[in-house]
Amino acid sequence: MKIYPKGYFNKVENITIEYLIQNQIKVLILDVDNTLIDYYQNLSSSVIQWAKSLKQQGIKLYILSNTNNKEKVEKVAKQIEIPYKNFAMKPFKKGFLQIQKETQEKPEEIAVVGDQIFTDILGGNRCHMHTILVDPINPKDYWYTAWKRPIENKIKEKLRN
Repeated sequence: MKIYPKGYFNKVENITIEYLIQNQIKVLILDVDNTLIDYYQNLSSSVIQWAKSLKQQGIKLYILSNTNNKEKVEKVAKQIEIPYKNFAMKPFKKGFLQIQKETQEKPEEIAVVGDQIFTDILGGNRCHMHTILVDPINPKDYWYTAWKRPIENKIKEKLRN
């Protein structure tokens, strides 16, 4: 089913190079809000270090965000030193496929990482990419995300079992 991820971690930093190698992943497409930064736009040093470590080990990182706030996404991308696309309109395929074309990797060698099932996971699965769900960094959400969380939590319960 297209709403279930292939991997599930409680935070982005727990995605290891071993997991990526085991699943033949060469590219990570990363969400921003509540995946890399919290509601207050804080980017932790542990996320920065995690990204740096993966890049040093040959993993390509790319940000794909639905936000239309280009400055917010650009700030995170600069701190991690990776390319980005904002206003992606996930779960539509366009942004995912643009990154696939730019990185010139097969869909199964690309993992989509995010905290939302109905944008990140659904979009990645529709493009036949490996999908990884992470828990939101902060329980505080924007209104347009908060209403979906109870549904997502029921799906997460199935993943935990």
